[in-house]
Amino acid sequence: MTAEGRPAPTPLTERQEARRRRILHASARLAGRGGFDAVQMREVAEAAQVALGTLYRYFPSKVHLLVAAMQDRLDGLHAALRKRPPAGEGPAERVAETLMRAFRSLQREPQLADAMVRALTFADRSVSAEVDAVSRRTTAIVLDAMRLEHPTPEQLAAVRVIEHTWHSALVAWLSGRASVAQVRLDIETACRLIDGPEEGRGRSGER
Repeated sequence: MTAEGRPAPTPLTERQEARRRRILHASARLAGRGGFDAVQMREVAEAAQVALGTLYRYFPSKVHLLVAAMQDRLDGLHAALRKRPPAGEGPAERVAETLMRAFRSLQREPQLADAMVRALTFADRSVSAEVDAVSRRTTAIVLDAMRLEHPTPEQLAAVRVIEHTWHSALVAWLSGRASVAQVRLDIETACRLIDGPEEGRGRSGER
């Protein structure tokens, strides 16, 4: 059982995974056209060619669905970054480049980005497993950019601050309160935390 009392998920079969991906792609297409409000469960089921009851077995709510879509986007970004890692000389520069690449990928689909961010904001305890998965993937992306396998508690705290800054900057841009230049400045400023005195303590974990 999960912490929320839900049964622990069992591994999906190949057919089930294909169905899940159709659902995620259908929800992303709907959100990309009309944002959060355009994602209606019945329409997602029809677009994905699954029964409505089947959809609810995979995703109990629209918020669960859109948070999972965010994780799916981050999974794709992580795979792309591993094929073409950031080229900066220091950890702070590489993390800033990585997060700006993530921002630009979301910038290309602003309505989808807004829908996913709103879902993360609305998520309650019932969605904690999905939100935690998004957080873990974001942390893994940042640590890969740092080339760090064994971060200290201080380094993990810096990573959390950087992730909070990235999320807040994304929200500010989506709401029209921040320009792309301001987003970059905020991210680069937060990433300087990595180059503090604690950096040297983690060098043994660098690849």
